[in-house]
Amino acid sequence: MKKIFALLFISLCLVSCSDDDATNTIIQTNTTFNFSHNFDGTSVTNVDFNTIQFTNENGEMISIERLRYLISDVTFTTTSNEVLELDNYNLVDVTNNNNLSFELGSQIPSGNYSNVSFTFGFDNTDNAENYLDLNSASFNVPAMLGGGYHYMQFDGKYLDNSNMEANFNYHAIRAVDNPGMDPTFPQDTFFTVNLGAVTITNDATFNIEMNIAEWFRNPNTWDLNQLNTVLMPNSAAQIQMFQNGQSVFTLGSVSQ
Repeated sequence: MKKIFALLFISLCLVSCSDDDATNTIIQTNTTFNFSHNFDGTSVTNVDFNTIQFTNENGEMISIERLRYLISDVTFTTTSNEVLELDNYNLVDVTNNNNLSFELGSQIPSGNYSNVSFTFGFDNTDNAENYLDLNSASFNVPAMLGGGYHYMQFDGKYLDNSNMEANFNYHAIRAVDNPGMDPTFPQDTFFTVNLGAVTITNDATFNIEMNIAEWFRNPNTWDLNQLNTVLMPNSAAQIQMFQNGQSVFTLGSVSQ
């Protein structure tokens, strides 16, 4: 990840654009993203895994056995359209209760921001690089499917049409056609999550919520009897995941 940091530029600009009033003094703040998870308002942690207890939009009872996903390129945009894009990423591992709190590792200038955002997964440039920690976590995508890394691994069980337990592997990657020596990519399936406007006055914690139920319903009602496993080489399924993911994340609150 080789993007240019705009932090110093933004800090100088914010200072130069402010007057001498002490209330406009720019301070450097520590910022943290906390990720929590729910299923239509019911809190979900790894304690709730491995038990069939949730009902998706299609009426299937499901369990969650593994959930981990990648976020990257946290970006702060000021009200005067200066952009601070942090060259970072975080593998949120709900299964093992790891990295649910993500310290951004940079000092964010206080001030008014028109939007704060992050990328779900990696953009194509970042996805082409090599990350030893993600390799060790077995988060890779096979070369025949284009290589790079998963955006999400979401595994569980569901009760099928015969009321029998069956597996699902809801794995999000870069959509790919023609798996093999020369794969092609019909469209990008990483996406930007916009958290909206915020005013940062002090050290800030962004409480970001994932509603897991949204992966199964909006705008595509997901039928696990039809789309359950071997979804990585299915570009149409990947595009539907991309579409459903747009409503998954919301900003619950900002604590300062």
